[in-house]
Amino acid sequence: MFRKNSKLRKINLVSAVFFVFIAIFYLIYEKASISKQGESESFVPVISVADGDTVTVMLSSKKEKVRLIGIDAPELGQKPWGAESKKYLESLISSSGSKVRLEYDVDKRDKYGRILAYIWTTDGALVNLSMVKNGQAVLYTFPPNVKYVNDLKAAQAEARNKRLGIWSGEGLKETPRDYKRTHPRK
Repeated sequence: MFRKNSKLRKINLVSAVFFVFIAIFYLIYEKASISKQGESESFVPVISVADGDTVTVMLSSKKEKVRLIGIDAPELGQKPWGAESKKYLESLISSSGSKVRLEYDVDKRDKYGRILAYIWTTDGALVNLSMVKNGQAVLYTFPPNVKYVNDLKAAQAEARNKRLGIWSGEGLKETPRDYKRTHPRK
């Protein structure tokens, strides 16, 4: 009988050690997960605006290109809309003190290595949405990154109805996507 109790105690001890190990692992994993989420919660400086849907930011002491999720802005060659879209994006970011918060969706990078993100200003405005709502970009989604697709669709419908920016009488003649097909980068 004494041996059975001894065996039972060893099993209980092993079980207890196992559960402690699992608890420690869980706490470490949770802490790492929270820090990664915190990265998207902090504001990062904007280094430059490339066009109406791409910016360069300083992230973890490294310059990173960020492509705004859910939108496609006119290319710079689509005059005057490309330059106007870029200028509008610059105005949104400069009003934020040139610092923005990045929010990621499912896919974090595109095939070109750019970070994919929703960009928020310091006053809580979603830049991606503002670009579409003010007629400076069109809706352009790639599943699985569709977190704000309904908001972007509504914003585009509103911009079209109000004939803002690229939706005006003298608006954009072809979508940025069509323009890129007929004017490939060299």
